[in-house]
Amino acid sequence: MDQEHTIQQSDVRFFAGRSNPALAAGIARHLDIQLEDTYFSRFSNDNLEVQLGASVRGRSVYIVQSLTPPVSDHLLELFMMLDIARGAGARERHAIIPYYSYARSDKKDMPRISIAARLIADLITAAGATHVMTMQLHSPQVHGFFSLPTDPLTARPLFAHHFEAKAFTPEDTIVVAPDTGGAKSASRFADLLSMRTAAANKTRVSDTEVRMGGLIRRQVQGFRRAIIYDDEIATGSTIVELCQLLLQASIEEIYVVCTHGLFMGEALARLTAIPQIQEIVTTDTVAIPPAKRLPNMTILSVASVFGQAIQRNYARQSIGDLFEYWKDRG
Repeated sequence: MDQEHTIQQSDVRFFAGRSNPALAAGIARHLDIQLEDTYFSRFSNDNLEVQLGASVRGRSVYIVQSLTPPVSDHLLELFMMLDIARGAGARERHAIIPYYSYARSDKKDMPRISIAARLIADLITAAGATHVMTMQLHSPQVHGFFSLPTDPLTARPLFAHHFEAKAFTPEDTIVVAPDTGGAKSASRFADLLSMRTAAANKTRVSDTEVRMGGLIRRQVQGFRRAIIYDDEIATGSTIVELCQLLLQASIEEIYVVCTHGLFMGEALARLTAIPQIQEIVTTDTVAIPPAKRLPNMTILSVASVFGQAIQRNYARQSIGDLFEYWKDRG
């Protein structure tokens, strides 16, 4: 890339909140720029204090922060870091949010509740962001909740490359979406592997309970292997229920793929209890501690995806082919 389009250390500042410093460091390494220090402390009354460790005046500032537990603390850190950068004269403030947890709160399906995905998007804008970059939102409409330029990226090519090495054939392997809402994303992934897709009929009863119809059994008939493709796994209830249906349909091997691996509560224990699950493949949009890393778990880094997108954005080049909802019109 020519000198004009190369990110200059003197022109940018790269910072990380406390949610996922390892991913932030990986993105900075990909861009060959320094990850600056950020200082966090608490006053005696529990108020948070944040200080950016380098001058940002006149520069493009990038702040990496996933909305992982404790979500409210990490949100407040992000708000304060954006506000600091704006107040200190940064010309651009880029909020890099690998996991936007509030994307699940995308509709008003009960009385007197907030469409929190839109509210948080408004607050990020109010805090001073001029641009947002994230990865695989729970539903496409959340993109429209942001009133500033927003880039929803995808890890699909990383997953496809991982499975291409296994040389599974379209004759014995099918990609399965846990619900119709994720069917398009699963179909795009399946297209990369030249495989067919199936979608389950899911009804969510509560945060930890789902019900699925039996139609999926007919869709997967004749296949011996299934790749479940989902945007995130929290409690694991959806995946466990779907696995039971697939096993009843004579599926012999199951591979579980998700972009955001939260694995809350007993999720990993529930998945481990299903011996037909050969591998769980996820990314580092959510920091997964060593205690949660199972022997059959593969964690793919999305640092290069964010790095590419940041580089192209800086150079004013298209990043359309990195988008979650992009598809070549041919």
